[in-house]
Amino acid sequence: MNIDVSPSSISNSLLNRDAFLTGLLNQVSASEKSGWVQQIKNDAVKWVRHSVIPNTRDEEWRFTDLSPLKEVSFNVGTIHELSLPDDFALPEVAHRLVFVNGVFAANLSDTENLPAGLKVGNLDVLDDDVAQEYLAQPFYFAQDKSEVTRDVFTALNTVGLNDVAVVWVGKNVVVENPIHLLFISVAGESAIISQPRCLVIAESNSQVSLIEEYVTGIGEYLTGKMPVPQEEQVYFNNSVTEIWVNENAQVNHNRIVLESNAAFHISKTAVTQARYSRYTCNTVTIGGKISRHNLEILQTGEQTETTLNGLTVIGDKQLADTHSAISLNHPHGVSKQLHKCIIGDRAHGVFNGKIFVPKPAQLTDAAQLNRNLLLSSKARVDTKPQLEITADNVKCAHGATVSQLEDDEIFYLQSRGIDETDARKLLVNAFAAEIINLIPVSSLREKLLKTVVALTSK
Repeated sequence: MNIDVSPSSISNSLLNRDAFLTGLLNQVSASEKSGWVQQIKNDAVKWVRHSVIPNTRDEEWRFTDLSPLKEVSFNVGTIHELSLPDDFALPEVAHRLVFVNGVFAANLSDTENLPAGLKVGNLDVLDDDVAQEYLAQPFYFAQDKSEVTRDVFTALNTVGLNDVAVVWVGKNVVVENPIHLLFISVAGESAIISQPRCLVIAESNSQVSLIEEYVTGIGEYLTGKMPVPQEEQVYFNNSVTEIWVNENAQVNHNRIVLESNAAFHISKTAVTQARYSRYTCNTVTIGGKISRHNLEILQTGEQTETTLNGLTVIGDKQLADTHSAISLNHPHGVSKQLHKCIIGDRAHGVFNGKIFVPKPAQLTDAAQLNRNLLLSSKARVDTKPQLEITADNVKCAHGATVSQLEDDEIFYLQSRGIDETDARKLLVNAFAAEIINLIPVSSLREKLLKTVVALTSK
């Protein structure tokens, strides 16, 4: 069955439901692909046409008001010619993929001298049968596949599916150095929408480390144009990352978001773990007017290990929302999660973490902790760690803390000759460093620590 995706058909079906979504859909559905990829796009259009942008009446979005997003008119980002700044390139990384406004920039990427069994590039590096098996597959929580975790932003990303950052690691292949996936947003006089897409496949017994990084382009690196100042760039990043960790494979995933203060960032990370697999995600989110990360883990075999570490740093009137869901459907699974927030000024942090442990998941060991540091009396956090357990032989725990800098800690440092300002910097830096120090690239760790100190010292 063919689906009409012309702008007129989209507008007629959506206009009375959600005019903003109609505009986005008209923008991102212009490009066409061939064969099975176009069928995936068509199916996504059909789903979006019956959807609306979520609002605070939806339980999963009740603390995240997207009204400021809907006030902006977005256009698809144009292609810019960039020279890669030195501080964007990581010296410890051997291979790099660069996307500018969601478009693959081959001239800035480095995919030379790949070891045997490793494919890094756009979608065309994969055989069609492999790509069809993994790309844009429905993501199920329930074992009977009755509950599909779809959302309008993921479907919208699929509608605009064009360039895809692909990392494929063959069976028994160990990749020694991290692979850098760099997504640069460059806004001009008008606001833009970019829709980055990542597909990572780790075949059985393989190991790989990834740096997935989102940054804002800097004006002087553009050829012939000077956009608005970096901190005022208005754009919308709607990203989706799919990671498949096959049997006994190991993926170390480091996700860095450094957005402009006026940017919107909504993302989905969907991870499928086969038996005996190990997945680690270290996430650092800094900046953005509104940001939201949906992190979903599906266990498809026994004895998996899942480690999630997160840090959010926001100030001014920014809002950052992290929603995670871990579905442990098989026995002997181990899951550890620590998410931290540093919230200043009038900013608003949100954390909602869910762990599902149904009856078959006996002998599961799961722990979840959310720690929040408020730097201002007007800073706000809404936190909700959740456990849903029906198995009867498990070890599970969850908790949350909200605190400010302790006066006695500051006094102790002052008694050692450190002034109050530097004492506060040291305490905030120590709070953030627990997460940042887990990132396996020293130059990136150093940059992030400096950024946190600069932002929290204002």
